[in-house]
Amino acid sequence: MRFPRASGVLLHITSLPGRFGIGDLGPEARKFADFLAAAGQTYWQVLPLGPTGYGDSPYQAFSAFAGNVLLISPEDLVEDGLLTGDYLEDLPEFATERVDYGGVYEWKSRMLAEVCSERAEWPKQIREELKRFEAENGWWLDDNALFTALRKRNGHKAWFEWPDSLKLREPGALAAARSQYAEDVEQEKAQQFLFFRQLERLREYIRELGIKLIGDVPLFVALDSADVWCNQDKFQLDADGSPKFVAGVPPDYFSSKGQLWGNPLYDWDRMREDGFGWWTARFEFAMRMFDVVRIDHFRGFCGVWAVPGKNKTAVNGSWTTDPGHEVFTAVKAALGELPFIAEDLGHITPDVVALREAFGFPGMKILQYAFGGDAGNEFLPHNYSANCVVYTGTHDNDTTKGWWDAMIEAEDEPPTVGHLREYLRTEGEDISWDLIRAAWMSVADTAIAPMQDVLGLGNEARMNVPATAGGNWGWRMGEEWDPEKTGDRLREMTVLFERSGG
Repeated sequence: MRFPRASGVLLHITSLPGRFGIGDLGPEARKFADFLAAAGQTYWQVLPLGPTGYGDSPYQAFSAFAGNVLLISPEDLVEDGLLTGDYLEDLPEFATERVDYGGVYEWKSRMLAEVCSERAEWPKQIREELKRFEAENGWWLDDNALFTALRKRNGHKAWFEWPDSLKLREPGALAAARSQYAEDVEQEKAQQFLFFRQLERLREYIRELGIKLIGDVPLFVALDSADVWCNQDKFQLDADGSPKFVAGVPPDYFSSKGQLWGNPLYDWDRMREDGFGWWTARFEFAMRMFDVVRIDHFRGFCGVWAVPGKNKTAVNGSWTTDPGHEVFTAVKAALGELPFIAEDLGHITPDVVALREAFGFPGMKILQYAFGGDAGNEFLPHNYSANCVVYTGTHDNDTTKGWWDAMIEAEDEPPTVGHLREYLRTEGEDISWDLIRAAWMSVADTAIAPMQDVLGLGNEARMNVPATAGGNWGWRMGEEWDPEKTGDRLREMTVLFERSGG
């Protein structure tokens, strides 16, 4: 579908400021929404909101449906009468410039357990809301809550390391576990309720401001997830639960050994048997959470880089052929118009372009990829069609300033530098805003800038370095954010290039 001419900012919830060690869905989120509205923005884009697993990556969640309860706002719990204000007076000394995942997990898990253990004492209205939530979401919530309880009771081991009766989901073993760990299960359901209640409150707030939320749906799910445990027949697994093949990326710009993601591949033949019902449910759920859905690794609906499950790198893989057209035909028949953005970066073949165009999904253009090559580079603004989304960079790129500084400081200055200077008629003293201006003035229907670029921050603010295992996903916005000053500049740019009418 075509989107109106508009613009927005990419900032993950975890990157919001605040005193609780991690950004959350509470007052600071509403303050950021106020900033976006004052700056004339239409979109707030976030990364996946699922419960993060190893390495804290939102792209390796324990569930494609559950929310990350670490994003629950303690302040909003106090406002709702579910937590006493005294609890917030004696906080651990959390870091403010980076997400303190370990400290936050320890403190917030204990706090949420206390809140949810007293759910019988919650105000009547909230208890009734909890019952409705459980009834409406039982189709995913029940299994996810049991999965979470069993991981806890099995020493946080992956599901394929559990006793066979639980690993293989024998009905008697599952029934016994639900009974034995009933309190754990019910507390997890209550925590999910609190997450989605706060998310919907934020959605209502930003909707009144005229802002739309763009959410991220990764193509793949993690091997150690409730999704795979509950749907083992829909994935290419061996009898012991280990993957026959895993997803990755062949050697590329980011890594000479490729990227070995480790996600199991779908068994498309089995998924075809029920008309791709799992995908319809997943997209329908995402469309309830977000106004616009960005599909990460869209090219995987045509084919993925499949690596044998025992391999240690992604070098020795092969491309598959996958039924994307069938999937989206089924999903569109069930759900109607699909407000999707296709992340069509990387090894893009004609079948990927044809799939995207068949359903009218806008693709992505990245300005950091535009310069230093030939005039036919698809990322150069003069080559855009209107039905696309242009970014200065993404969460996988360095910040624009960090990217530019690295080139300027290189022993041999790359041709990218000279080409950019000539193309944009700039010396690069304010390179972040040079690229924002190029994005905003382009013909692309939608223009998005990471908040790090809006603030002109360098490499220290980078969100993720692909193909690396640690130190990612931690950046948080700090004192460099002056909502009024930054907002005025962004609004001027937005009005000048007629992007404020979205």
